[in-house]
Amino acid sequence: MTHSAAPCPRLSTRKDGLELSRIVAGMWRMNEWDMPVAARVDFIERCLEMGVTSFDHADIYGNYSVEGLFGEALRASPGLRARMEIVSKCGIKLVSTARPAHSIQHYDTSAAHIVASCEESLRQLGTDYLDLLLIHRPDPLMDFDEVAEAFTRLQREGKVRHVGVSNFTRHQFESLNRRVPLATNQVEFSPLYTGPMFDETFDGLQDLGIAPMVWSPLGGGRLFTSNDAQAIALRDVVKEVAGRTGQSFASVVFAWIMALPSRPLPITGSGRIDAVADAVAATGFALERSDWFAILRAARGHEVA
Repeated sequence: MTHSAAPCPRLSTRKDGLELSRIVAGMWRMNEWDMPVAARVDFIERCLEMGVTSFDHADIYGNYSVEGLFGEALRASPGLRARMEIVSKCGIKLVSTARPAHSIQHYDTSAAHIVASCEESLRQLGTDYLDLLLIHRPDPLMDFDEVAEAFTRLQREGKVRHVGVSNFTRHQFESLNRRVPLATNQVEFSPLYTGPMFDETFDGLQDLGIAPMVWSPLGGGRLFTSNDAQAIALRDVVKEVAGRTGQSFASVVFAWIMALPSRPLPITGSGRIDAVADAVAATGFALERSDWFAILRAARGHEVA
């Protein structure tokens, strides 16, 4: 599949707020890509050349290793940092040899942990600020006021420019957003997992004019490999649309996601630059409404009415 040379467009996640590339490069599995530092620098450079300037991290990715791997690339090529936006997350504590003090996997959204986690991310990445810091998952012990105060402190100190959340319900998002302006809610969404389209997550964000970020847009690869009946039926429909429109399979899926009026920003998960290019290509065309609903019908296994 040949890809257009048109660069990836940019989008403000809320009015006068954070601007990200419409496609975000996800770093979750970078530790599995087996890339020496030079290859990591090359991958980042090639993303930037396509206009993919936003990179998604979390403190826990790669058993707490990915931010350090990315930081090595930034130190090897110091001009890269100024050309990108770095997103990271905090709030999950894994049982890990990298964190011997953790005796049980749990959430921690205390102000002390949010601040300490952010500062450790800055050290690992070798930068003095994050463009966006997210609470990774809602915590049953989360105090909205305490989280807002921690976010405000980090912004005041210049360590974080924008703040947001991940995997929050509509009510949780709106409760925290009343206390501190949130840039986004990063949630799972794909044709294999359409929950946010029907549980008010996307509706609530659209109402506020805030764009969601979307993780696992290809269903964690299950769209390509799963043998269950739903995935096979869905795969057949996407293949038919792709063949008829001259687009790649993945591009059709990304275009399907980006057609939503809440303006989702999909996050890629691959270390292959052609996979990122497939996502960028999807910003250059729109699906026919009938094709969009054909994919939805296959995804849900029934007609809309």
